[in-house]
Amino acid sequence: MDKPASALTLFIRGLLNPAFPALIFLVFLGIALVLQYGIEKQDSSQIQSNLDSEALSMASRLEREFLVHVDAIRRMAKRREAAPDMSRETWERDARNYLTDFGVYQAIEWIDENFVIRWMEPYGGNEDAIGYNVAFSPERRQALETARSTGNIDVSGVIDLKQGGSGLVIYAPVLSGEDNEGFIAGVFKMETLARQLLSGRPLESFRIDILDNNSPAYVLGQSIDADTSFSSNASVELPTLDWTLTVTPSASWVKDHRSNWPFVTFVIMLCMGVLTSLTTLLVQQILKRNQALLKTRRELDAEISQRQAVQQDLARLETTDTLTGLANRRFFMEDLVHTLSIADRQMRQVALVMIDLDRFQMLNDSLGHQFGDELLIKVSERLNALSDERIMVAYSGGDEFMICQQHVEDIDDVINLLGQIKQCFEEPYHVQGEKHGVTATMGVAVYPQSGLDADTLMRNADVALYRAKEQGRNTYQFYTEGMQDREVMRLELDKDLDQALANDEFVLYFQPQLDLNDSSINSVEALIRWKHPRRGLLPPIDFIPLAEESGRITDIGRWVVKAACRQLANWQNGPYANLRIAVNLSGRELDDEGIVDHIQETLEAHGVTADRLEVELTEEIFIQNIEHNLNQLSKLHKLGVHLAIDDFGVGYSSLGYLRDFPVDLLKIDRSFITDVTERHDDAVITRAVINLAHNLGIQVVAEGVETREQLNFLKNHRCDLIQGYFISRPVPAAELEQALSSGVLNVDTPVGT
Repeated sequence: MDKPASALTLFIRGLLNPAFPALIFLVFLGIALVLQYGIEKQDSSQIQSNLDSEALSMASRLEREFLVHVDAIRRMAKRREAAPDMSRETWERDARNYLTDFGVYQAIEWIDENFVIRWMEPYGGNEDAIGYNVAFSPERRQALETARSTGNIDVSGVIDLKQGGSGLVIYAPVLSGEDNEGFIAGVFKMETLARQLLSGRPLESFRIDILDNNSPAYVLGQSIDADTSFSSNASVELPTLDWTLTVTPSASWVKDHRSNWPFVTFVIMLCMGVLTSLTTLLVQQILKRNQALLKTRRELDAEISQRQAVQQDLARLETTDTLTGLANRRFFMEDLVHTLSIADRQMRQVALVMIDLDRFQMLNDSLGHQFGDELLIKVSERLNALSDERIMVAYSGGDEFMICQQHVEDIDDVINLLGQIKQCFEEPYHVQGEKHGVTATMGVAVYPQSGLDADTLMRNADVALYRAKEQGRNTYQFYTEGMQDREVMRLELDKDLDQALANDEFVLYFQPQLDLNDSSINSVEALIRWKHPRRGLLPPIDFIPLAEESGRITDIGRWVVKAACRQLANWQNGPYANLRIAVNLSGRELDDEGIVDHIQETLEAHGVTADRLEVELTEEIFIQNIEHNLNQLSKLHKLGVHLAIDDFGVGYSSLGYLRDFPVDLLKIDRSFITDVTERHDDAVITRAVINLAHNLGIQVVAEGVETREQLNFLKNHRCDLIQGYFISRPVPAAELEQALSSGVLNVDTPVGT
């Protein structure tokens, strides 16, 4: 079955397709048309905007100029009102002055109160209008009657003039109501009025339609070749009139405002399309000519790859042990030299671990070399699982293995690696159908403290291995020359930790918890101490981290449970039978599937009821592996063991587990109690935790209480229990019993004062 073509192959095939240049040209043609359309549309929008501005300007000028003439007619009427006995000659002279000054009137008339034209200037050419009744229709009579009664201006709108042609008349009443003495009227011909009022505008470039109440009234520039694809309407605010100007531009005006960019853009994009298509054709020819060269190159690359694979196989055979599949000693030493040179430049540490299988020679001699080879292969598989970009595992020969750990930050990295190596030997090995327990002894040398070159480092690791064998099997020894005293002490302490349980060097101290409701002591927390044979009494911080790293924490935790139950059994029939002991469990202990059974068996073995034992876990442990932890804690709860959350409020915000887990107590972390009387935030958080717990039916314990002010604060806010140096430091069982029996243990005279 043919393999599907890669994306690169499909791309090259597409480039070589004869239709590809034509497709490119069509794409550019499409882009050119779209751009031309877009620019033309934008250009048309700009033309329409300019036309709208022209229309608004014309309407504004028409309004402004027309109102000037309205005011002029009104002033003439006022002059008539001021001089009612004005002679006709005086009136005609006054009218001629208006005609001369404004130059737009067709005629100025005086109309008597019966709406009949009596005087007119100029008289010549207007003889037929003398004696004409301007209220020639009911509508006109109604409008003139209204103007006479109100004293307001009336405008006739566009009408047929008696003198001939279309025009417009402005009527200004002389006095109003019963005192009315007729009207002064200004007569305009539409052609003259429009050209006069709209002067200054390029009328030869526009056709102007005047609409009166949306009905055509007059057209100016009717002979213009108008471009009807553009038009603009503008309202004209005139007394008693509802005019609208519809402005249509001429074809020449639109052409002058058209931009050449649409056509230029189209031509440019079309040329770019042609050039790109031609370039693509040229590239196709080049690619076709290169195909033969590429095919030949691939064949050469395939042959080179085959030769390189053969060389790599030969190199692998030279650098790999044929039995175990691990790196051999020669390759390991070469890599170690290279690693040390890099570490020197980067100022980093490197650890070299030499591993020797205990009793291997005896097994090999008694069970045969075939058994020995299979065992070496099994060990190699487990050790090789530790390999990564920083750890290299090699087979040195015989029953020895070597491990190089690069980029060591501190000694804890090496201790963690040693713990992982020891775990490789915890489970028995299945060889030839039988289980065989195998242990290993290790020697460790750290660059640069234990040597500055590969040979020195190797020699010192061998020395450390030899010293470890002298001290017994299944252990390790660091080469200590030149190492820091603190690191040497930690290493020795870690080694001593192996014997601490066997030698019964651990002891429990107890810190009482004061019940604030009745000032009684009903519970204590068990805290482990190590009575080291040389260093004296050590607190948990000095050895618990080492125990967690090396995996010994589970055994220590089981010892604590046994010791606590043993102490509860001692108190059972005495005055302290009411005391409950709280023990701490680590996350690794909770992961142990047998921990619940162990606690139950221990309680039964010592005849102690489960409600006298309390298990404390940190908030962090509660929300790790929630499903598994819920199952384990539910089993403990069914036994009757009390469950407490330690260090509550530090680093986690999810409170869902308070609802899901069978929690009996919350222990507020000491970081909130230390400044609870001084920091408002700590006080608010503490009160909130107490209220939250009580609402859920959970008791609250405050840790780290050291002052009476803290005690008073917690008591005032209904905290259930307190624990801290103000009540008592952790003390041995005998000292605790003495303090309780003598009554010394109370808030006024704490233990240890």
